[in-house]
Amino acid sequence: MKNSSRIAVGVASAVAGYVATFVLFSLIDFGNRADPITSGLLGLFFYSPIGAIAGAMLASWLVTRSGKDAGKGDVARNSLKSLGVVCAAGIGIYIAYAYATATPWLNPNASNPLLVFEVRFPAGVTVPTSPQGIAIELQTDLNTMPGEVTPTAFYRDGDQPVIAGEVELAFRTSHRQLAVNIQGQPSRIYPIDLTARAPHTPEFGTWRRLADGSEIRYRAKWPGKT
Repeated sequence: MKNSSRIAVGVASAVAGYVATFVLFSLIDFGNRADPITSGLLGLFFYSPIGAIAGAMLASWLVTRSGKDAGKGDVARNSLKSLGVVCAAGIGIYIAYAYATATPWLNPNASNPLLVFEVRFPAGVTVPTSPQGIAIELQTDLNTMPGEVTPTAFYRDGDQPVIAGEVELAFRTSHRQLAVNIQGQPSRIYPIDLTARAPHTPEFGTWRRLADGSEIRYRAKWPGKT
C-alpha cells in the first residue's frame, strides 16, 4: 500500500477513535455527574485524543504489518503523520468556526461609525422642533440601536420640514432599516441601502421616498473622517 494511502487510513482511524471514545465516554457517564461541563471538556480534550492516538497507531500497525516493504519505524512515522493531518484539520475547522461565529463588529477595537441622516416630510406635516416627541431607532437582524436627532440641524426645504440626526452602526450587516416615530403620527420605516461594511461617504446620497411622501437621505460617517 502506498504511503499516502496508509496515512489516509490512519487519519480515518484517528477520527473514528476520537468519536468512538467520546461516544463511549458519554454512554458510560464516566466523570463527575455534579460537574457535567468539566466532564465533557475532559472527554473532548483528554480521553478522546487518547482514542484518536490509539486508532491511528492501530491502523498504522495493521497496514504496516500487512506490507512486505515496511520498515520497523513505519508504524510510528505513519501514526505521527496521520495525527498531524488530523490536528491540522482540527485547527483549521476551529479557526473557520471561530471566524463564522465571531461577533461581526463593524469597527472592532475602535469607535462605531455613524449613520447620519435627514428626513424630509411633505408640506403640512407638523414636526417637533426639539427632541421631545421624536424617537429614532436603527433596526438590524443583529441588534437595535437608539438614535439621536440634532435640532440645530433641522431646517425647512421650501414648505417641507426636515429633521436630522445620527445613530451608531455597530455591526457588519446589510439588513438595516431606520424607524422614525413622531408622537401622534404613524411610524415610518426607511430601508437603509448600505453594504454590510458601510464605507465612509463624505456626502449624502439621493433622497429616497416612502409611500407617504416623506423622504430620507443618509451617509456613513467613520471616526476621524468628516
